[in-house]
Amino acid sequence: MYLNNYQHLKNNETYFFIFLFLFSLLIRLPVILLFGDTSLVNEWENLVHNLITHGKLAYDLDGFLLPNLYMPPLYAYYLYFFSFFNLENKNYIILILSSQILLASISVVVFYKINKLFFSQKISFYSSLMFSLFPLHMYACSQISSISLQMFLAIFYLYFFFQFVNKKNLSSIVIFSFLSGLLILLRGEFRIIFVLSLLYLFFFFKISIKKILLIFLITLITISPYLIRNFIIFEKITIVETSGYNLWHGNHPNAMKNSMVEGLDYNPMFDKEIKEQIDVIPKDKFYRIKWDKVFKDQAIKNIMKEPIGYLIFYAKKVVSFLFITIDPKDPRYWHPLHYLPVLLLGITSLIGIVLSDKKSYKFNYLIFVFFLNVFIFSAATILPRYKLVILPLQIIFTNTLIEHIKEKFFNQRKNN
Repeated sequence: MYLNNYQHLKNNETYFFIFLFLFSLLIRLPVILLFGDTSLVNEWENLVHNLITHGKLAYDLDGFLLPNLYMPPLYAYYLYFFSFFNLENKNYIILILSSQILLASISVVVFYKINKLFFSQKISFYSSLMFSLFPLHMYACSQISSISLQMFLAIFYLYFFFQFVNKKNLSSIVIFSFLSGLLILLRGEFRIIFVLSLLYLFFFFKISIKKILLIFLITLITISPYLIRNFIIFEKITIVETSGYNLWHGNHPNAMKNSMVEGLDYNPMFDKEIKEQIDVIPKDKFYRIKWDKVFKDQAIKNIMKEPIGYLIFYAKKVVSFLFITIDPKDPRYWHPLHYLPVLLLGITSLIGIVLSDKKSYKFNYLIFVFFLNVFIFSAATILPRYKLVILPLQIIFTNTLIEHIKEKFFNQRKNN
């Protein structure tokens, strides 16, 4: 009887979905109670306040209300949506964090489905539990940060990428394209991943030009309202103008000569040359574009001045992104719950990549996206939460190692 019940559970994946969802949901509730943000901070507070007060996606700068180009728009509108419930600040924040817990719990279930494309039910189930329990993933839900929404959309993006590759029908094209558009509106760097993914589909999966253009068109339609808004205001087709600042912030002399952590805390106004250029920029709608150009020019100047030093520092950041932050000055980096899971997963995932089937274009796409993220983020500033972008992929690669060990052990026992 018990054997039959187990077999029934095993054959009916709905029970796995329900368990993973509820488990992920319940274990995150104490996290937001213990570590959850209690208010909107910095740029999010600024943007949401102006959406509510003025009906504009704009930010205050020294008394001037300037149209936003500093942050991608999607998460600001996500936060703005919850303001319609007319809750007090505390309950408003709790509602946002609760929604992020919901997104994380759903993403764990979809992550299981992605795993099932490559691995057994048992490995897929336990790796989904690992994904759910990973400390950084749990902590992310408790913070007012776009990373929770990004993780949710990225997991669905991968799932529908493979749905499209397998089925190539109109519904999978529309959903995949729509998700691509949302990710572009959430994270500026995804534009690079999206374009290169289209090339990957064309060259490796032999997807027709007609379907590639259709994906591009639907994605363009998804982001077009914001592109049109920016073209009307700024006379430029753009989503966000912070690439110059991010490049500078991750590579200025103080960061390169001391540490990445010190680099994060470095105020650009300490740089006399930058301060002089920024102080004379008119506080008009073009302020952010000119502001970002100052940082971009200075970043390129710094890199060209010490190209070897930049390459060495870039290599350090790649290692940091894969494993653990190098030369951290903040003691929180050395908490076992932070560095041990990140370090262990960094090692096992790379071994898994080496052991993986290089003939599988589907699995190779995951490797392709993984290294794209590593190299893109390493070019600029590295924050601990950015590691979450590659977390699902690292767990999938680790599964390859687990499967390899399992097969080797099984074959040894069989031979004995």
